[in-house]
Amino acid sequence: MGGILLGACSETTKNEADLPPANTYTLVFFDKTQSVNPNDTFVKTKYSSAIRNLVDQNIRTEGDILEVYFIHENTSKARALTVKSRTAKESTEGLSPTDLEAASNAYDLSIKKERQMIYNALMQKLMESNSSASNSETNISAGIPVIATALATYPDVKAYFFSDMVESMRSGRDFHSRPPQSREQAQSWAREDAGKYAQQNLSGAGIYMILPFSPNSSSKINNPNVTEYWKDFFGELGTGNVTEQ
Repeated sequence: MGGILLGACSETTKNEADLPPANTYTLVFFDKTQSVNPNDTFVKTKYSSAIRNLVDQNIRTEGDILEVYFIHENTSKARALTVKSRTAKESTEGLSPTDLEAASNAYDLSIKKERQMIYNALMQKLMESNSSASNSETNISAGIPVIATALATYPDVKAYFFSDMVESMRSGRDFHSRPPQSREQAQSWAREDAGKYAQQNLSGAGIYMILPFSPNSSSKINNPNVTEYWKDFFGELGTGNVTEQ
């Protein structure tokens, strides 16, 4: 009996390995307010590298979706780009070694070209300037409904925030004029603010904060309490994976 069960498990693993990967849904939020300068040498280098990595990791097969939103005072209405991968990764089950190598080479070439086109499109959006009045406020929390909507269709969503994460709204939190002064205050504010989105369950979302600060930045510039606020905020909404980069 043990041998039969082992054989069945091995066959299942083999078949799953031969299947194309499940589709991904990637959201990229670019901060288009006055506080983030993509032309700064450090910022541009860090952000371009992060964009390259996220494209390589998340664009893998036909149907993968990537959307770009701009962070400003009207974030939820600021979708700037939608791309859908066209490169299919076919099942390799039953192929001869020669055909397998040919299929692998064809896929590698096609996905490399597509990833480069998507990377170029994202870099163009990163470098776009925003001289309109919307650049005076930073509404990061408005991205919550966008993530929740994506999760309604895709069980696994990744959201990348290219921002200093300094929420700054005249009618809400303004971390420019009043940042959290301690971890305890950050936690308290996060719980209070997350309550406004109690119906938005972000379980299944991976959150990545790509900050524009150099390693030498002071705590006044790169306030650790602001980062902790967002970790707690997203945690309150069910997100178990919040990464700071």
